[in-house]
Amino acid sequence: MRAIVVIPARLSSTRFPEKVLADATGRPLVQHVVDRARLARRAERIIVAADDIRVARALERYDTEVVLTRVDHPSGTDRIAEVARKVEADVYVNVQGDEPEVEPQAIDGLIERLEHHPDESMSTAAAPFPMGADPHDPNLVKVVLNTHGCAIYFSRSRIPANRDNPSHASGCLLHRGLYAFRHHFLLDFASRPPTPLEQLEKLEQLRAIEHGDRIGVIMTSHSAPGIDTPEQYQAFVERYRAGRGSSSASGIDSSIDSSSDSSSDSNCHVVHARSETLSRAIHAHSSASKSNPRPASLTVNP
Repeated sequence: MRAIVVIPARLSSTRFPEKVLADATGRPLVQHVVDRARLARRAERIIVAADDIRVARALERYDTEVVLTRVDHPSGTDRIAEVARKVEADVYVNVQGDEPEVEPQAIDGLIERLEHHPDESMSTAAAPFPMGADPHDPNLVKVVLNTHGCAIYFSRSRIPANRDNPSHASGCLLHRGLYAFRHHFLLDFASRPPTPLEQLEKLEQLRAIEHGDRIGVIMTSHSAPGIDTPEQYQAFVERYRAGRGSSSASGIDSSIDSSSDSSSDSNCHVVHARSETLSRAIHAHSSASKSNPRPASLTVNP
């Protein structure tokens, strides 16, 4: 089973503008995500799906593969689907561009879940509810499972309800924003219109539940913190610097190569990420965008 990791990296962010390029550690935030994903055993390739050429420029020095996608995608899943139309694989793993401490084992687990359960269309992850966290917090998405380890429902409300002790988190599982999709399912999923429960809860994965698709869920011991605010980023920077006191650069060799893609079409310009060729690619991307009402895509490979 050929699997690739795709990391959506949207430059605009309301609470923390351009957070994917924050570099107080000496590396852009999204590059930390790439570094972690490169440690996964089952992923053959890591791609950053960006919407701005500045991301490609920032990642050039790390030989990170970048696909510039349309700027008008409503979700990260749609951005990944655009990549899937250009880059062939059996499974695409969606790792958020603001999770610099994602566990490689979780990525492998998502891939292996689909490998061992051919009847499941996608997989995701859950973790025990954090100690002291409020199960009624709508920002913490909950998931309930059936006896086969598949998702029954996701909600921002407290599920399952504890009738005898409503404030206690016993029985709650925290959903994590990691997904793996089979190729054909990803393209079909992205083409479907939003469903009623999805629109009500503002949870995209409910689109699959409402259509009757099976979502396998792997359990992880904890949930790696994402970065939504400058304060959360600063806390990550401090953890990173403390970790470097006992290991260098998280033990990750930034020279690890990704596979290259030599294919091209009218909307996809493939180059090597060196200064002179990147400049030519930027010019080609700009020219294509002016002549095409739908924003063109540019692929930057190491």
